[in-house]
Amino acid sequence: MKEKSKSGPLSVHAIAGTYVVLLGIDMEEAASRGVLGFAIERTDHTEDERYWLKGLRTFEETDPGVPGLLVSTLEHPFQAFFWGDYTAKTRHSYTYRVVAMRGKPKKLEQGEEVEVRVETEDDAAGEHAVFFNRGVAGSQAYSRRFGDKSPSEVPNGEAWRWLSRGLEEALLAFIGQAEGERYALRAALYEFQYERVLEAFGAASSSGADVSIVYDGRQTSSKKNPAEANGEAISNAGIDGLVIPRTATPSYIAHNKFVVLLKDGEPRQVWTGSTNITDGAIFGHSNVGHVVRDPAVAAKYLFYWEELSRNPEARALRPPVEEATPVPEGEPEADKTTVLFSPRSSLRALEWYTERMDEAKTSLLLTAAFGINELIERVLEEDKDYLRYVLLETKDEDMEVLSRDPDNRFAVGATYGDTSLGGMLLAERLTGLNRHVLYVHTKYALVDPLTDDPLVITGSGNFSDASTKNNDENMLIIRGDTRVADIYLGEFMRMFNHFFARDLVNRQRNPSISHLTHLSPDDSWREVHYREGPQQKERLYFAG
Repeated sequence: MKEKSKSGPLSVHAIAGTYVVLLGIDMEEAASRGVLGFAIERTDHTEDERYWLKGLRTFEETDPGVPGLLVSTLEHPFQAFFWGDYTAKTRHSYTYRVVAMRGKPKKLEQGEEVEVRVETEDDAAGEHAVFFNRGVAGSQAYSRRFGDKSPSEVPNGEAWRWLSRGLEEALLAFIGQAEGERYALRAALYEFQYERVLEAFGAASSSGADVSIVYDGRQTSSKKNPAEANGEAISNAGIDGLVIPRTATPSYIAHNKFVVLLKDGEPRQVWTGSTNITDGAIFGHSNVGHVVRDPAVAAKYLFYWEELSRNPEARALRPPVEEATPVPEGEPEADKTTVLFSPRSSLRALEWYTERMDEAKTSLLLTAAFGINELIERVLEEDKDYLRYVLLETKDEDMEVLSRDPDNRFAVGATYGDTSLGGMLLAERLTGLNRHVLYVHTKYALVDPLTDDPLVITGSGNFSDASTKNNDENMLIIRGDTRVADIYLGEFMRMFNHFFARDLVNRQRNPSISHLTHLSPDDSWREVHYREGPQQKERLYFAG
């Protein structure tokens, strides 16, 4: 949900997802003179608590000198017009009081203020239920909670639950709905190795549910091929009788991650998204699980699964896939979920995605785990007068060209370096669960997410030639659902800002520790936000 409030020269625009609340702040430029930043007080009406939110950056002269310590924004206000509360909880009601702080670092004074009240979305309710894992094992938050311990070294599974952030629980709950003979599950999975999920499928079958799983069983020389590990995990779980190996066209991959739930023989729901069935996917790099409770959508997935279960060659699969899920002509149908499957005979679906991206009017946000496709690069090379955010696993080889438009903003997966800014921050470590993709594994694009007509494209495909023409893939296109867009937008900006800060530090040679960790002692920080450029556009965009 979105709410906006204004008091005098100060305004705040709140965008609430499930576990994130974004706050876009604006202030008349003349009134902002002398402001050293903003403090935020959050009232949690659900849990009857009130407290000042905290951040990491401090004034140098009042720095407590404790690595990684979170400090109150009342004493160390944040110097930006855009803030994300990443500690929010689903199904909670909050009031945010934003206060302009004046004076001097050692003697701050509260100035203008404005309040806004919002409710976070229910992560498990509605036609679309969306679940993002934490995706940031290498973070100050993990280090503060668990030190340098790996998740398995933390007692009582606390670190695993923190990293899952509800993703594992939601997947197990989805499978767990299939209890008894009235239910059936049809799954198509690429990496199929996480023990608890395999056991959940086995439990559903033991209850009387009809369970059948197509998995990638293609035997190739590639070290990335999951067939051997999949087969071993299936055997260990004792569910060999529930699976169908996908072996045809071994040079391509069966990259789907979906499960269809049927009741009384009718498809009811589908689980999809970017999450493979591995511990690294659930607890390591960033991923999303997306439930669609629409029988029409579930029926399309069931049709697709039935085609896959016959283990056809790619050339035989393309015609029925394209007939069942044709590429829309122009914009997708409003207030409806459209589905596109692969493999396809041409790149028309990928071209259609890029056309939607190119037609953005206010913003474009994109994740790219395996680099930016040439067609999307052409879109980003065009000069636009709005912001385009791209979240990358690693740097793209054409980054210099793509960065010529200053409104293109990039963040690349990273942790703070070994120096941790001269000991001013806690050392960060990854889980060690992932080898190939360490940080960003999601595959989604958001077009104009803050408008009344947003477009969300999400699924298993990497916006690439291979994911369009060769691999088994599935994508959802959701137009006009502002709730879904708010959830995805909050999670995108959470990940983008997390990695942007680390990428910024790692890109600078001999970084000035004071510049990167300490606040400006005067109001000079605000000038760039009123000067024409990306910071000004970000201020105006998120302020609504």
